[in-house]
Amino acid sequence: MHTKQTKRLKWKEKTVSDKLFEITVIFIAVLAFATVAYPLYFIIIASISDSTMVNMGKVLLLPKKINFYGYEQIFGDSRIWKGYLNTIVYSIGGTVVNMLITLPAAYVLSRTSFKPRKVIMPLFVFTMYFSGGMIPTYLMVKTLHLIDTPWAMILPTALSVYNLIIARTFMETSIPEDLYEAARLDGCSHFRYFSTIVLPLSKAVISVLFLYYMVAHWNDFFTALLYLNKDYLQPLQMVLRNILLSNQAFQGGGGSVAGAGSYAQQYADQIKFGVIIVSTIPILCIYPFIQKYFEKGVMIGAVKG
Repeated sequence: MHTKQTKRLKWKEKTVSDKLFEITVIFIAVLAFATVAYPLYFIIIASISDSTMVNMGKVLLLPKKINFYGYEQIFGDSRIWKGYLNTIVYSIGGTVVNMLITLPAAYVLSRTSFKPRKVIMPLFVFTMYFSGGMIPTYLMVKTLHLIDTPWAMILPTALSVYNLIIARTFMETSIPEDLYEAARLDGCSHFRYFSTIVLPLSKAVISVLFLYYMVAHWNDFFTALLYLNKDYLQPLQMVLRNILLSNQAFQGGGGSVAGAGSYAQQYADQIKFGVIIVSTIPILCIYPFIQKYFEKGVMIGAVKG
């Protein structure tokens, strides 16, 4: 009660312009939230609604004629579980490799005493704008005998220069040089200083890079499309893509069987919406746990003006 009274008194003390400003900010924030959240909410209710009702525009706030045909078709396919397992392995393994390369490289390039960084860093940046291309990259992966191996999903994307710049800038601007001087006086080596001081102080940027890399690996299907031909190695995104293609083929060619074409047409959108939910929910479950580090890590790792 005391808190409510205090808020009311503070609200009464504000000028009309301040009140209008707060109301405007709240309205814009609510509108922005609705703009971002409604599409996801619509996909959820559309995935369990009759697709005919969805196509007629009758599904807006609540699902209509609820059924779970799309999810039954998706989870009834045994390939989905193997795809999930493969994607988890690729995402976790790939992210671990990314962090093992990005963080030490960022630390070295953040050291002002490391003179070759003035040459090495522009070379890294150069690769952001110019690359060997798809065919030379494929030939290199083939030469390394990575085709049809899990390493094809991990090693070709082992480092993101953009993430390297974020981590390097964070370490360069947010960790005082005095800490290294004090550690060096105590006989601390670069390896120990990096592991016991730099990494604990870099939790924010580590969380951001972890999310960036994890999402990139989770959504990656083009790498699998290029380098993986065996079905048992396919990640979730490729499995879901194949389910969609199979459903579209059934939808287009089902007319030869009585009622099959109309049946496929009726539930085609459910499968599409269900695929979006199945592939998105794991990342949405992870994000809240590192959200508090996300903004801090990105802003601190940004280039200071």
